Amino acid sequence: MQSVYPSSLPLLGDSGIHLTEQVEALTGGELKIEFNEPGAIVGGNEMWDAISTGAVDAGWYSPGFAQGIIPSAAIFTAVPFGPDIRAYTAWWYYGGGKDIWADITAEYNIHTELCAILVPEASGWFAKEINTPADLQGIKMRVFGLGAAVMGKLGVEAQSMPVADTLTGLRLGTIDAAEVSFPLIDKAVGMNEYASHYYFPGWHQQTSLITFIINQDVWDGLSGQQQTVIQTACQANVAMTAAEGEAKQLQPLEDLKAAGVQVHQWNDEMMAAFKQSWDEVALEQSEADPDFKRAWESLSEFRANFQNWSDLAYLK
Repeated sequence: MQSVYPSSLPLLGDSGIHLTEQVEALTGGELKIEFNEPGAIVGGNEMWDAISTGAVDAGWYSPGFAQGIIPSAAIFTAVPFGPDIRAYTAWWYYGGGKDIWADITAEYNIHTELCAILVPEASGWFAKEINTPADLQGIKMRVFGLGAAVMGKLGVEAQSMPVADTLTGLRLGTIDAAEVSFPLIDKAVGMNEYASHYYFPGWHQQTSLITFIINQDVWDGLSGQQQTVIQTACQANVAMTAAEGEAKQLQPLEDLKAAGVQVHQWNDEMMAAFKQSWDEVALEQSEADPDFKRAWESLSEFRANFQNWSDLAYLK
């Protein structure tokens, strides 16, 4: 298994290590998954194709990285102004999400298991304050998935890239702003070395999915018990990453502030600009790709129904 995330990253990477340990323990050592760091076998952008052909058995991966191959892929990782952890997991497991993804990806010979879920990310790190949409003009920025298309509409030279490539880009100056993750990870990778203005909320990634993907032939070659072990270990990983993500953000954020980072919340004008641009992107993507359209409509309908339940059941 090659990972798209370094094992040194909390939640993003080390949860993949945890999966391998759990599978080995639960099978009494009968099944072992070898964790390989990003780029160890193939480049991060080559992982989907490599697993599809069987050149690599499996991956620790977020579907959105396959967006260049499958336009709808990002809907199955993170959606701008998207659902929280409750709604996203409910849609994936019981609202049709995993079934739609399986249908879309059937031709690629890849089996997918949801295997970790992440809390909201920060919106990004910038070298200067951003107070109006005009301030974004010309900024070269790493933004994941569909968020990149939104920022592109606002004049940003946006690109989606794996985390390891993002840090390289910042060091080399090929990008000058970036969003990576939430405070726990942003502190761990030293994002404050590159910029001092830190923006919230992460409208582009309120929740993010990480998946275990495996070549379908390799999956079919496992016993029913081994498949069940992987599925169960992944489900446990989803619960644990959700809890850990919520529990471990405040101290890193305070440490970043103490190091001189200025934490901002987007003003109403900026949030309105992001939302308007996202609505345009969602419409354009739906018109261009039938799979995007059905996935987006499925998620939107599920969220509307979920909101009716949430409004009734949860304290405001």
